[in-house]
Amino acid sequence: MPFAAALLDLDGTLLNTIPDLADASNAMLAELGLEELPQEQVATYVGKGTPHLVARLLQERDTEAGRADPQARFQQALAAFLRHYHACNGRRAVLYPGVVEGLQAMRAQGMKLAIVTNKPTEFTPPLLRMKGLDAYFDHVVCGDTCAEKKPHPMPLLHACELLGVQTAQALAIGDSLNDAQAARAAGVHVLAVPYGYNEGASVHDLDVDAIVSSIEDAARWAGEH
Repeated sequence: MPFAAALLDLDGTLLNTIPDLADASNAMLAELGLEELPQEQVATYVGKGTPHLVARLLQERDTEAGRADPQARFQQALAAFLRHYHACNGRRAVLYPGVVEGLQAMRAQGMKLAIVTNKPTEFTPPLLRMKGLDAYFDHVVCGDTCAEKKPHPMPLLHACELLGVQTAQALAIGDSLNDAQAARAAGVHVLAVPYGYNEGASVHDLDVDAIVSSIEDAARWAGEH
């Protein structure tokens, strides 16, 4: 049975957003009087949403003992990150090779398309518009759209409901364990691209149907299965 829909992750799958995320992360750390981190290290914290990223940044750098209110410190850091990321969002992010070609091929196959990302709504549609991707997608499910984020299956199930397709007819495409676990739990086929983040781990260890070299390659795989 041909796939009726593709559910695509954003960061590390369609766009390399690490430069922007690292800029915002280091601006936040500097504002808090903490030492900056290399871009490559920030990349290993990306995937489970903005609060998780900020918590990992603080865990790595904020070792000062005796904080009277760590939750207040976290809220201060989160507010600073969001403010800085608004200024950075999309500035240095770039599309991976084969993304546009792959999206066009999926559309030509009659597939409905949705973004399913853990990125907050305040950043996702502006980023898609800025990079010329918004017109390809029927729906966008963000990290705050549902009560749960990936790796919980809820966002993928919600996307299928919005698109009006059965989970068995849907194909998820991502770059991380979060995408693989969410798809398996939702009963959705799943592909992984090897160039994303996956919190520093290898995608070759993921439980996926196949590893594809690009979104264009994913479209070919979908057309053959």
